[in-house]
Amino acid sequence: MKFLRNLLAAILGTLIALFLILMIFVGIGAAMGDDKKIEVKPNAVLTLKLEAAVKDYAPKSDNPLDELLGENDSKIALAKIINAIENAKTDDNIKGISIEALNLNAGIAQVQAIRNKLVDFKESGKFITAYADVFTQKNYYLSSVADSIFVNPVGMVDFHGLTSERMYFKDFQDKYGVKMEVIRHGKYKSAMEGFIANEMSDANREQTESFLNSIWDEFLADIAISRNKTVAELNKIADELGTRSTRLAVTNGMIDKAIYSDEYEVILKSKTGTESDDKLQKISFQDYISTGKGRIKNTASDKIAILYAQGEIKYGKGDETYIGQESINKALKKLRKDKKVKAIVLRINSPGGSALASDLIWREIELTKKEKPVVVSMGNLAASGGYYIACNADKIYAEPTTITGSIGVFGAIPNLTGIAEKMGINAEQVSTNKGASYSAFEPLTQEFHDYIKGSIDDIYVTFVNHVSEGRNMSFEAVDAIAQGRVWTGKEAIENGLVDELGNLNDAIAHAASLAEVTDYKTTEYPRYKKNIKDAFKANPFMQTKEEMIIEEIGADNYRVYKELQSFATMKGAQTRMPFTLEIK
Repeated sequence: MKFLRNLLAAILGTLIALFLILMIFVGIGAAMGDDKKIEVKPNAVLTLKLEAAVKDYAPKSDNPLDELLGENDSKIALAKIINAIENAKTDDNIKGISIEALNLNAGIAQVQAIRNKLVDFKESGKFITAYADVFTQKNYYLSSVADSIFVNPVGMVDFHGLTSERMYFKDFQDKYGVKMEVIRHGKYKSAMEGFIANEMSDANREQTESFLNSIWDEFLADIAISRNKTVAELNKIADELGTRSTRLAVTNGMIDKAIYSDEYEVILKSKTGTESDDKLQKISFQDYISTGKGRIKNTASDKIAILYAQGEIKYGKGDETYIGQESINKALKKLRKDKKVKAIVLRINSPGGSALASDLIWREIELTKKEKPVVVSMGNLAASGGYYIACNADKIYAEPTTITGSIGVFGAIPNLTGIAEKMGINAEQVSTNKGASYSAFEPLTQEFHDYIKGSIDDIYVTFVNHVSEGRNMSFEAVDAIAQGRVWTGKEAIENGLVDELGNLNDAIAHAASLAEVTDYKTTEYPRYKKNIKDAFKANPFMQTKEEMIIEEIGADNYRVYKELQSFATMKGAQTRMPFTLEIK
């Protein structure tokens, strides 16, 4: 009977697999046969929704499976958004931009870069309006650039200031007997603080308050200009929750009017000169970009290469989701040999990770600098290992809201002694030598602690020395602003970790000036290839692993799961951002 059940299960599984394969190939055929052309019609409104994840680097795959499974539609490159706004300025068919972003899937520095480009767009004399059923703080910050902001009458406008929250697990560990042994260098290196304490340390609270206030100041300064208010007025509104109802939001001048979406469409028709009975011509940013508006055309032969370092730093190959020294260094070697590439801009968006991988990339940049200029552009994050690979560049640019610094090192290993004792498990070890060793089922010995601490301290000294040499600062000066502390880009200018505030285009322009070229185009690296097996692995049954887990345990629990998973998979010493940043 068991054999029959297994046989029937195998047959059923095979039939399901064959059916899915058939459907996939039918879909591929349909996708390849769909040659519907998107065109920008006269009197059109360019709609900015940003439903896809905004990535610094989002190369479009030529794999038809990725197209079928929606991989290309699930992300959008920041540079393409910026280029599309630039092209829309002089596009006679585009009359204005409508910001209709409900949930922004982008980092704060990315949002600020888009907002700054929208400010530039307004110089064309074309309109920008904004509408949403609900405005989150990040969404409101972007939308505040508009000439007029509208909200659904029964919607909501969130404006209360920034909050960062982190979790502490010490009591949980004591209760269940599973703990993390943490060894670190740097009083601000608080990545593992949640495992060794029940509350936030004074040092961690100090740095968190500092960077939150720095980011909030950026928000307020930009909003104040757009809404014709003072920073003091905006802080008063936030303190008193002066947008807790749409009526108050309008009264306090944060919203121009509370209207329904059909009424908003009437406004757009009026601005575009569209008759009330005619259809309003709207085109999304994704469709606009697909017409070729996501790039700036250039026929120059000289090139400035943009090398994207995106995600955590891990020892290995690397792909679009994480930084590996193999792909980054391979690209650097290729770019050094390419005579048409005159300079390199390293675009970093990373919280850090493996110290070894970071150092290998740092070394390759050192070799590259001897032949071509290397300029760094920091995105949302360039912290810890992310700063490690930036510190020796010829020049470093950061956005005001970039999170950077975190020059520190830590190591963490799980210990199961408590739960082993509760369950009656005893582990015995036999060794050939007296050298320090570690068992997850025995208390951490002082000898092994000192061994790991020595290694952590050595890496910290190396890290600080690299920064000292790269930034032309003394070891003592770097050590004073290091200790694992994070800074915003604006703060990093003041302490010498960053040279200038600016965006990716600013970094590209400076790289070109260092290379003494005026006519150039850009090219993007690394180049990743995804095979069919990778496509299926990333999208099992049309749903990602992440989506399935979130569906089962909920978004809040998934955040806990990801933090625990991240710590559980760390190998070796870490130059990583000191905490998981969750700003609310």
